[in-house]
Amino acid sequence: MENQVLKKLTGITMSAARAHSLDTKSSSQMPQPQATNSPPLQLYSLDSGEPRGALAADPPLEPTDAFLAELQRDSDALEKATPQEILKWAVDRFAPHFTMATAFGPEGMTIIHMLAEIAPETPIFNLETGYQFAETLELRETVKKRYGIEVQYKYPKTTVQEYEAANGGPVYKTDPNRCCFDRKLSVLHEAAKGWHAWASAIRRDQSPDRAKAPIVGWDRKFQLVKISPLANWTKKEVWSLITSENIPYNPLHDQGFPSVGCQPCTRAVLAGEDERAGRWSGFQKTECGLHSS
Repeated sequence: MENQVLKKLTGITMSAARAHSLDTKSSSQMPQPQATNSPPLQLYSLDSGEPRGALAADPPLEPTDAFLAELQRDSDALEKATPQEILKWAVDRFAPHFTMATAFGPEGMTIIHMLAEIAPETPIFNLETGYQFAETLELRETVKKRYGIEVQYKYPKTTVQEYEAANGGPVYKTDPNRCCFDRKLSVLHEAAKGWHAWASAIRRDQSPDRAKAPIVGWDRKFQLVKISPLANWTKKEVWSLITSENIPYNPLHDQGFPSVGCQPCTRAVLAGEDERAGRWSGFQKTECGLHSS
């Protein structure tokens, strides 16, 4: 069991060498590691002028100075709390206006496992871009069988075929920021409407963008409270719980993929590389934009 955990911690296993020989629904077309010498990518934002997130809820929840100060006090008080205690607090404070978004990563599967024990009625959704790995999509059925929780898919307005036809081919090849915006961020903007708070599965040690994430804070991009129960956890703690509790996880993690996103923009990492080095390889990009300011 200890050896299994150590394999996950390295981000590379004995099967990593086979990572580029999987079928096309897995990783046969993954880009090879390459220098990040592309110019900075254009940033995209959504400002329709309509109420978003908690501002569109009934009743609405507004980020007044008093409320933001309250969130700061709550976040400070929860710094030493366990993820389970943080989730229990979130459910008590915000349900039934509390939800979770998941990409079925190891951290997300860990939170789903905890919610199944604390509040299995919590709505959970996945942003189905149309580009996700088959292994990722299969976890939705695994979650349903194991926990009785049906994760809801949230879709873009167009199919992959329609989107690529309208743009002269795959947008991710030339402008991955726009692809992420069109097929993930804009979808989450719609999915977040009406909720007071959402749980994310980020860890502070994953990337510079996530290093300063509070346990509880106001998500200015999506206009609702964002709760990060695993902010203080490490990869080792996540995989230790997965192993001890036999939590389901994406089999791609056993094939050199410590971080799994959309299939065309995710490759296996090499020994010594950062765990997110396989995301958007060759571009000045390590985040889809959901968790960056």
